[in-house]
Amino acid sequence: MAFEGLSSKLQEITRKLRGQARITESDLKEMLREVKLALLEADVNYKIVKEFIAVIQEKALGQDVLKSLTPGQQVVKIVKDELVELLGGTESKINFTSNPPTIIMLVGLQGSGKTTTAGKLANLLRKHGKKPLLVAADVYRPAAIQQLKVIGKELNIPVYCNEGSKDVVQIAKQSINEAISKLNDVIIIDTAGRLHIDEELMNELKNMKAGVKPHEILLVVDAMTGQDAVNVATSFNEALGIDGIILTKLDGDTRGGAALSVKKVTNRPIKFVAVGEKLSDIEEFHPERMASRILGMGDVLSIIEKAEETFDEEEALKLEEKLRGKKEFDLDDYLVQLRQIKKMGSFSSILKMLPGMNQIKDLKVDDKEFDKIEAIICSMTKQEKRNPKLLNASRRKRIADGSGTSVQQINKFMNSFEVSQKMMKQMKNKKGMKNLMKQFNMDDLKNLK
Repeated sequence: MAFEGLSSKLQEITRKLRGQARITESDLKEMLREVKLALLEADVNYKIVKEFIAVIQEKALGQDVLKSLTPGQQVVKIVKDELVELLGGTESKINFTSNPPTIIMLVGLQGSGKTTTAGKLANLLRKHGKKPLLVAADVYRPAAIQQLKVIGKELNIPVYCNEGSKDVVQIAKQSINEAISKLNDVIIIDTAGRLHIDEELMNELKNMKAGVKPHEILLVVDAMTGQDAVNVATSFNEALGIDGIILTKLDGDTRGGAALSVKKVTNRPIKFVAVGEKLSDIEEFHPERMASRILGMGDVLSIIEKAEETFDEEEALKLEEKLRGKKEFDLDDYLVQLRQIKKMGSFSSILKMLPGMNQIKDLKVDDKEFDKIEAIICSMTKQEKRNPKLLNASRRKRIADGSGTSVQQINKFMNSFEVSQKMMKQMKNKKGMKNLMKQFNMDDLKNLK
């Protein structure tokens, strides 16, 4: 996961700071030295690191922070504020035209994930009430058009292509007429890439820009390429004039330096991040939320948004009524919630958005385990689901045989289910998640894992 190394180091530094009632100038310099090393190890551009550290030092020393009653907390706040600024300050959205269709042109090198990102972006915009049209304008890469067609079919989003033409500008122009006739209010053009930046590629993209006058040119960059991602962004911006950046494969880079460098170097905002392989694994980029994640402060807002998108409101109300009543949270309820959570994406990524969860080392959850749990519950009788206390040794053996698992796996799951029951009781008694998180201990969370 992105920022893993940086996040753990910064959290350790800020944890030390919060506990100190007094901080000297020498303490501050030592802390900033550690922050500097952590950023450099995360592959953040050296010049940016130097400026970042200088600003924090100036603010901490210049505002008599060290002499205040809570110096540690104030320094942590300065670090967070500057991290937010480094990531872009405020979120930057797509500028939709008042006279549809809005034309979005995706550009980038070959292998950055443009075609998949086109589908992900179309899927996200549709959730926001838009009616997108995907355009296959990569006429050079073998199977690029077919790949986009497959993605479009999977998402039930229309794809425009003209396989008999190599004139990408003409294809893009024709797609505008197609969108107007079919009432599509957003056009997403998947353009060709190269293995490297060259004059031919840039000329083609410039011609397309001049021909269709896109409202947004978004550069798709592979976050795993580190500082190369910054160099690519700089080159495309200078040659083409981009409006924003989409970082892909952010889930695969433990360093995350590209995300911390690219905005500052190009002065162009990161608008979206792709955080997994599923076509739903794309998020709008929120600098403040990302800074909070990096510093271990959690990102509950993003969890709520994911839940609102995927959870069935009727099922949620049923569960709430059940929790308010005297009935206990049972395995039928667990199965419903499990299926809803699976729709939200990787469970590991969701857990890491909770405050304090980054403190648990080696927090990795194999999402395939959910399939096993589903099989285990589905192999139970109605009575066993409603009253798990019935599960004696012979019943557990029968369930293990029916679900293709072992008795040990059944026992392990039932232990974690008991922790879930405990959490639900505490939510009911303490009136809400906020109070639950305050008094719930890390050992219980580890057991839940």
